[in-house]
Formats: sequence, structure tokens, C-alpha cells
Amino acid sequence: MPASAIGELERALARRRDDGLERRRRTLDSPQQPRAVVAGRPLLAFASNDYLGLANDPAVVAAAREGAARWGAGAGASHLVAGHCAAHAELEDALADFVAPCAGARAVTFATGYLANLALVTALAGRGDAVFGDRRNHACLNDGALLSRADFVRYRHDDLDRLDARLAASRAPRKLIATDAVFSMDGDIAPLPALLALAERHDALLVVDDAHGFGVLGEGRGSLAHFDLASERVAYMGTLGKAAGVAGAFVAAHPAVVETLIQTARPYIYTTAAPPLLAHALLRALAIVRDDAPRRARLHAGIARFRAGARALPWALLDSPTAIQPIVVGTNDAALALAAALEARGLWVPAIRPPTVPAGTARLRVSLSAAHTAADVDELLAALAAVADA
Repeated sequence: MPASAIGELERALARRRDDGLERRRRTLDSPQQPRAVVAGRPLLAFASNDYLGLANDPAVVAAAREGAARWGAGAGASHLVAGHCAAHAELEDALADFVAPCAGARAVTFATGYLANLALVTALAGRGDAVFGDRRNHACLNDGALLSRADFVRYRHDDLDRLDARLAASRAPRKLIATDAVFSMDGDIAPLPALLALAERHDALLVVDDAHGFGVLGEGRGSLAHFDLASERVAYMGTLGKAAGVAGAFVAAHPAVVETLIQTARPYIYTTAAPPLLAHALLRALAIVRDDAPRRARLHAGIARFRAGARALPWALLDSPTAIQPIVVGTNDAALALAAALEARGLWVPAIRPPTVPAGTARLRVSLSAAHTAADVDELLAALAAVADA
């Protein structure tokens, strides 16, 4: 690369630093857990999506060891060549039965949620079709829409009247409504019953990204179960590296949708399958998600405790019933300063800035887990109050 091109990259990076947009990787010296060790320093962490505390759960870790002994370290090939193992197949059957987005649903697993959404949107929509997406959707839904080469129509967050009008005006032969179920930086839940009604009215498919609802809502079955919804129009994506504690993702849907993904989705066909040891561990994690209701109750008790205490703080707390509790600060510098002040007191709460959130709404994203104790939550509240009074 010419020196002038390197210089332009360096200038662009300097501008990001000046605008308070530089991001830094934090290196953990411990497993994922509330009492983490970061670059050698113990911190009480509210930074992870490990909502049920399964990432370092002894039973899940033991299952990963068993899986490695049974299946080895890697899959060695794509699913359609030689990488689809019995552990993958068993996990897919279990996920389809557990989530059950429609009668007779099947499931297919992916190495990451990003790949799953790219696969889902690009396989179901193409040139001449239309994808309708909430403006606060995760980047992978947006990227899937762009890669599909369909007409990409974005609507204001939860503006169903606008969505209804745009769907009515569209002459696309196939329409997809794509939405986060739980919005990852706001914590609010999409109006899925109303979105499904619009899909039915306009003969559209509804793609639901439940990365942050699976395992947490609907007795663990996710956001569809939270609303008691089931429909052949729904293509449901859930991730397995958040509440499930391990890695990967899945799509559960009508068999025709799942078979379309297997046959045509490039992010599925042209990548090596996830290690089957992870599928083996996920079967144990899924059993805990399904059967351990007290674990989920601890998470929801922690959410309620945090929200009750945070009402006295001077910053805006968004209206979120989920494990994602955003404290909106405003400017990038202010959010960074608040995160630094908490870290000086031994707490790790990440500052989230544009383009992940709209300009002027930089925030702390408090992520709560069933592994957090009431004392952990109180320590965070006390630290926030101390910073506010400083």
C-alpha cells in the first residue's frame, strides 16, 4: 500500500480518536463472569451478554470437555461437505422443538449470529424484492438487506403506521419485515404481534432476530413465546453465545425456509461448520435454559433491583424490561468519562457511542446476568450515585 494511503488511514484514525470514537479491546485474564480480571485487574463486570451466567457454568464446561473428547477440536469442513456431525443434528432438533415458531418447524445452526442473519435475509430476498427494517436493527440485518440487492426500506423505530404505508405501496413480489426482537442498545422489545399482523396483511415474511431474547424471555423460549406467537410466516434467529453461554446461532422456521437456507444461503454453504464440541456443550446449556427457571428468576430480580435504584440517578434510564439497561449520558466524552470513573471504582460498564447509537445519545450499557448477586447490583448503584455526587 502506498505511503500516502497509509497516511490517510492514520489521519482517519486520528479523527476517530479526536471525536471520542476510538474503540479498544479489553483483554480478560479470567473466564467470563461478573468478577472478572481485566488486564490483570479485578473488576466487577456489567459488560457481557452472558445473561444466564452459563459461559463459565461447570456443567457446560464439563460438556465442552466431553464434546472435545468425543468429537475432536474442529468440524474440518462445511456442513454440506463433511462437517455436519450428529451433535449438530441433535442440537438442531432440540432447538426446533424448544422454540417452535410454527408447527413442524426445523432448525439449522450457524457459526455466528452475524452469519445467520446474512444467510437468512440474502436467501429469502433478492433483486426486485423488498426488505423493510427498523432503523435500530442490528448491523447484520442491515448488511443482509444490502447484500441481498433487494429494495431496502428503513422505517423509524417502532413506527408501524409508516411501515404499513410502505408495505402497501410496495409492488415487490416478495416482502420481508426484518426486526430485532430485543433491541441491543435500548433493551426494548419489538411489537411482534403487530408486526406479524402487518406481515399477514401484506403477505410478507417476518424475520425476527432474537439474539437478546432467547433464553431470557418466554420461559427461555424467547420473544415469540413471550407474546405467545407462532406462525409459518416467522423466520426466527437466536444466538447461542449470549444467554446460552457458548457460541453460534440458529434459525428455526417452516421446513421450506430452513431447506432454502441449506440449499442456497452462501454464509452457510461456503464456511466451515462450527466445532461439534460446541454443539455438544450447547445441548447441556439448552437443558439448563429449559429447566432452570430459578436462574432466570434471579436475572429478572436483578433487573428489577437495578431499575428501582437507578430512578434516583441524574441520567436517563431507558424503558427496558430486559437484561440490557442503558443509561443515556449524551456526548461521547461524557459517556467515556462516566465509564472511566466507574472503572476507577472497580466496575466495568462499557460506553457505547455512534454509530452504534444515534449521535448525542452516547450511553453506558449495563448488562445484567443471573450470575450477578444483589450485592453486585447494589455496588454498581452506589458507584453511580457516588460519581453523580462527585
